[in-house]
Amino acid sequence: MSRIGFIGLGNMGGPMASNVARAGHSMVVTDIRREMAKPHLDQGAQWADSPKTVAQASDIVFTSLPGPREVESVALGPGGILEGAARGAVYVDLSTSSATLIRRIHYIYAERGVGVLDAPVSGGVPGARSGKLAVLVGGDEALYGRVKPILDAIGDKVMRVGEIGCGTIAKLVHNMVSACARMAIAEGMTLGVKAGVKPEALLDAIQRSSFGQGRVLKEMIPNTVFPGKFDHVNFALELLRKDVGAGHRAGARVPRADDDRGAGRAAARGSVASRLGPAGFELAVPAPGRARRRPAPGHDGLTPGFPVRETATAADRGP
Repeated sequence: MSRIGFIGLGNMGGPMASNVARAGHSMVVTDIRREMAKPHLDQGAQWADSPKTVAQASDIVFTSLPGPREVESVALGPGGILEGAARGAVYVDLSTSSATLIRRIHYIYAERGVGVLDAPVSGGVPGARSGKLAVLVGGDEALYGRVKPILDAIGDKVMRVGEIGCGTIAKLVHNMVSACARMAIAEGMTLGVKAGVKPEALLDAIQRSSFGQGRVLKEMIPNTVFPGKFDHVNFALELLRKDVGAGHRAGARVPRADDDRGAGRAAARGSVASRLGPAGFELAVPAPGRARRRPAPGHDGLTPGFPVRETATAADRGP
């Protein structure tokens, strides 16, 4: 059985490393905070003082790091993985990083005979703890086959997306789509609650309807878009325009964020940077009780710094 190195034992990396150890693999671990390794050392893992030392003691090295800067430093910097990896070793980056960077790492490592896979994960901390993550892998198919049994200890939805960098691209696209949907949900929930619908009822309505059932991803794209079956129209754009316009006009009748000149977006950035810190998107969604509080003058009552208007302009009234 391969000896596994793991670098980065934070909120995601720590549970993933523990699951690999529970699958019976011998582990060598490191983190910039040694105390983060205590659970793994209690499981029998060996501590290493640097990424180089981890690589020297491992056949396959995993990293789970905050972003491209950390990945580049650990993979290519002084005392990094490349300095310790032997020919035939494999490096797998589980971070959500940069496709350009992982492709550059792949090229440099290939000259030393070291394989590289990018394998960002999706499912959050609960998924990391339970081993129920999607693992989106980019890289050589044979190399993927070699590493997949270990990835199966990390996630229950392991898939090869394509060549090197494709796992990262797929993860970034997922996060972009997810971020847009979350913002739309926050805006829609806010509008609906302010227009008089109870948040619990509105959530239930969205969940039971087409969007909440995931029809775009589960039916429309695979059954209509991919095969190019556009002759039969399921939902005319004119109807979509009518519905969006009606929603826009409904929103104009309740206090709303003013983003005509980017003021709302600027206020949001300022709020996140100066007040919310690492707070999650959930703060923007109206909850029972919180959404019913009367907003302070000039604010929407939910997001700090967002100005509102009490009267509609011509732009608010939509098409």
